[in-house]
Parts: sequence; structure tokens; C-alpha cells
Amino acid sequence: MRKVILAYSGGLDTSVAVAWLRETMDADVVTLTVDVGGGSLREGVQRRAISAGASRAYVLDARERFVLDYCFPALQANALYQGVYPLATALARPLIAQLLVEVAQREGADAVAHGCTGKGNDQVRFDVAVHALDPSLEVIAPMRIGMGLSRDQEIEYAQARGIEVPITKASPYSIDQNIWGRSIETGVLEDPWTAPPADVYQWTVDPGKAPSVPAEVTIGFEGGIPVSLDGLRLSPVDLVDQLSALAGAHGVGRIDHVEDRLIGIKSREVYEAPAAVTLFAAHRALEGLTLSKEQLRFNRLVGDELAQATYDGLWFNALHRDLRDYVRSSQRVVTGEVRLRLDHGSLAVVGRRSDLSLYDRALATYEADDAFDHASAVGFIKIFGLPLRTEAARQGSAWAWTNALVDKLPASVVSAEPSGTPS
Repeated sequence: MRKVILAYSGGLDTSVAVAWLRETMDADVVTLTVDVGGGSLREGVQRRAISAGASRAYVLDARERFVLDYCFPALQANALYQGVYPLATALARPLIAQLLVEVAQREGADAVAHGCTGKGNDQVRFDVAVHALDPSLEVIAPMRIGMGLSRDQEIEYAQARGIEVPITKASPYSIDQNIWGRSIETGVLEDPWTAPPADVYQWTVDPGKAPSVPAEVTIGFEGGIPVSLDGLRLSPVDLVDQLSALAGAHGVGRIDHVEDRLIGIKSREVYEAPAAVTLFAAHRALEGLTLSKEQLRFNRLVGDELAQATYDGLWFNALHRDLRDYVRSSQRVVTGEVRLRLDHGSLAVVGRRSDLSLYDRALATYEADDAFDHASAVGFIKIFGLPLRTEAARQGSAWAWTNALVDKLPASVVSAEPSGTPS
């Protein structure tokens, strides 16, 4: 009998998958449930797995590892897919895939399984990550190879076999959530013209109904990693949880985005990520204070590359590994504090400070204590503009491809009276 390790959420689909794998493939099924925070761990999940026919049920608390090894490295890189999505679901997949492989090796299994369909991104993320870590393992996706039952059929299937499943009102949405964010899709959201209904949101209040008095929060960073709120050092999980509650209470963290899926279709996605949205804003502000212009420019390229690779399920490829090493190095000086104001869904950086700041007030000020040598600007401009002057002299000035404007613009011209002319 073959042994399969199933990524098990405790919901209807994966509960039915336990029995389906046993009956269809004569498999000994071991389930693995990974707690990545944000309410992702269902109550009674181990009991439900055993009732569905699993021979063993693992539950692993990976919240701290998820935040430290996946969420915070993405934050250090400012990795936002298409400049918007904090990658909450995408970041959890390589972690779960690695744990599937580790449990498979511990249990002597020859395959792992997941509940993804053939239409989404997660199937790619799981399959590619598992094979990167252990090419000998087979990856089975029951929803892709014949288990595609309707919800009513799945309920009947489970009841006929005495499987304990949570019978709840069917949600009109497809939802995935962890401590870093909540993803909502399908239903009325499939029409990009339709405004998200109120019931889409659970972590953020309607900005119009947020508290009348804005909140301010100071976030402390060390090496690009958030370590404190308002001066109080917190564990990674507590910091994200507390900031999520605070920002969400002020309507901060809603994202409505049409994104390009890995498989080639556009999908309208709604996200709630109060802590992530707030931390990304704070982190960028502190980088603006502590990193050079060249670092900031290059880091944008690196962040985009890491976001794309994470979204595409390439967390374990060599380029991703090497870019993460670069990011860690670049973050050595990103230490300090950022103060933000949360107000009716808006987020504003209102202060930042760092002992490693590259900002020098004596050079930046226009007051009497200005230490900048203004005379030196003449030589700088002369050298800086040298290529343009050479180009104009040898190849013709910019007038060759610039249209004159003065005669084409509405104008008002006033002439002074000639000197000595009687009035």
C-alpha cells in the first residue's frame, strides 16, 4: 500500500480527498495541517482527519517561522506582486510544501497531495516546490484527476462514509487567509465593475465608519525587520497580530486588484492585509532615510523580481535564494523608527528617524545655518551638463526635434512705459 501525505485544511474538499485517495488509490493517507495564523487553523481538524480515514494527523504551528522566514524577508525586499499584492497566500505555499516533504520523508511516503484545482496558481506553487526539494516524490492533486465533485455531491459522499465535515452555509466567495493577509475571489467579485459587497471584508472596518479620531503608531525596525510598536518590543507573531487589529480598526489594508495569474488569465482579487500594508509603507519610508539613491533604485528591481518569483512558485530556485541574500545585506542599515497616522482607510507616514540616517539637516536646510556650498553647484552643473553641451555642439541642439511654443500659447504681455515719457 502506498503512503500519501495530504495537505489538509479540515474543510469539505480535503476531508473528502482523504477517503477518495484511500478508495481510488488504495493509499494510506497521513494528513498535515499547518497553522500559518490569521484563523487558518480550524477547530477539531485532527479529529476530522481521523474520521475521514487518515491513519495519522499532523498539526504544526508554523506561525513564527512563517513570519520570520517568509513574510519579513518579503517585507525587507518590498516585494509586492504587480506593485500591489503583499503575496500572503503565495508566501505560505513554499513553507507548506517544505513541511509536506519533511513529513513524507519522516513517514516513508512516496507521494504528497494537495487540494488545488487545475485553474489556479497554487497547484504550480506546490508541485514545483515539492519537486525542487525532493524530485522522487509524486504529487497528487485529486481535484485535477477525477475527484471534481460539486459541494452537494461532496456532502453526500462524506455522509455516506460517516466522515465528519463542517456543514456550514456555503460562502459565495473563495477565501484563503493567514497572518499576513486574506484573499477573497469568485462570486460577484468576478465582475470587475461591481463594488465589493460589505460581507467580503472581515479584518477591516468600512473606512467611512472608522473611529473619528485617527490613530498614530510608531514602528521600530532593526535591519529592515519590525521589532516594536510604540516602543514595546514584541514577538513577530504578536507584532503582526496587534498591528493588523489596529490598522484594520481604522479601515486600513483593503486592496481591490485585477491581477495576472501565472496560468495566463486575469483575475479580480480582493485582499485584506492591514499589518502588511502598514509595514510596507513604514519600511519604504525608513529605507528612504537610510539607503543611497543607487540602492533604492536597484532594490526596486530586486523587489519586483522576488515578487514575481514568489508569485510564480519559484521560492526555491537559485536566483530567488541569491537575491534574498542580497536583500539581507542591503538591510543592515535599515534601523530606526517610523511614525504613521491611520485615518478612515488612509495611511500616512508622518515621521521617521534613524541613527544611521543619510539625511543631513545642515545640508538640506534653507535657514541661516545652511552648510551647503552653493558656489560648488556651478562646477557640478558644468560637469553634469557636459555630455549635453557636447551633443548639441556636434550633432545639433535640441531645437532640431523640439516644437516652439510661445506663439501657440495664450499670452498676456505688458510693456513698461519708456523712461522719461510724460504720463
